[in-house]
Amino acid sequence: MNRKTIINTLICSICSFMWLAPVHAEKASDFAMTASDTESASEQFTVSLKGQNIKDLFAYEAKFSFDPEKLEVVKAESHMKGFSVSPIVKNNEITIAHTKIGNVDGEKGDVEIGTVTFKAKKVGTSAVKWTTMKIIDHNLKDQQITVNATTDFTKIFSDLSGHWAKSDIMQMVSQRIVEGMDDDHFVPDDNVTRAQFATLIAKALKLKDAAVQNPFADVSSGAWYESTVKKAYAAGLLEGVSDSEFAPERNITREEMTAMLMRAKAYSKGVKADDLTVGAVSKFNDENAISDWAKKSVTYVIGSGLMNGRTEYAFSPQEQATRAESAVVMKRLLSGL
Repeated sequence: MNRKTIINTLICSICSFMWLAPVHAEKASDFAMTASDTESASEQFTVSLKGQNIKDLFAYEAKFSFDPEKLEVVKAESHMKGFSVSPIVKNNEITIAHTKIGNVDGEKGDVEIGTVTFKAKKVGTSAVKWTTMKIIDHNLKDQQITVNATTDFTKIFSDLSGHWAKSDIMQMVSQRIVEGMDDDHFVPDDNVTRAQFATLIAKALKLKDAAVQNPFADVSSGAWYESTVKKAYAAGLLEGVSDSEFAPERNITREEMTAMLMRAKAYSKGVKADDLTVGAVSKFNDENAISDWAKKSVTYVIGSGLMNGRTEYAFSPQEQATRAESAVVMKRLLSGL
């Protein structure tokens, strides 16, 4: 092999080694946001904007998407020195912008960019999504970055903090099955009427209006529950306390609740309630207090996990059901459909 061939071979070998050697690229800038609270009875929360591995942040324009029916923007603050533009809200998009002033370098490294404060207009879960970040360096060169960072905030009723049924109630609120007594209170331990519980089941099963004759003399024309009672009756979900009375304003008992739940389960399965399989149930000390007509439905809802006892040893069939209990059983009914 002559000298020229050897030199060419060595050059090719060196070039091949350089091509195969790992290249350590500079780590790209990244952006993230966090909420001051994920859940609170307070109506305001703040999202903090942060950047990592920032090279030269002289100015920025950030855009966010949100639901204006659920949230409103209170204020935006930048942690960088300079001049900020007030938040611009258009439809479901928020734009905030800030620039440093003068012949200065941009921010570098891990940067606390700023905060945006929101007000939750109503109880429930709201989402804020940071969609894009336009960054400008001190030489006025710009770069558009897709962020796609999302944070959620849930405003809860003030009387649900620490309540055993809070999670299930809020889930049913989000699905618009249950509502608060007002904008700030759910009143979980208040009782539920027969008409109110029939309404919850009608919502959960999305019952359609039914052209049936109203069989109950005490369900007056124009009453807020007239349509609900007729729909639930047509679907076979309820019976009256007599042939002509429904007792819509009477508080529902726990055993009456089991009867409606069992019929609702049968309706969702497309079968008759009598065809549902009823298994064994744990013995309660107050088993003798269960009415004969309700023994099957109590056994069914306990065995299927739709309801539990008030305590380990007591079902409390004759006690009145609460708003919290009604929300919980609705959540369990829907989870099994």
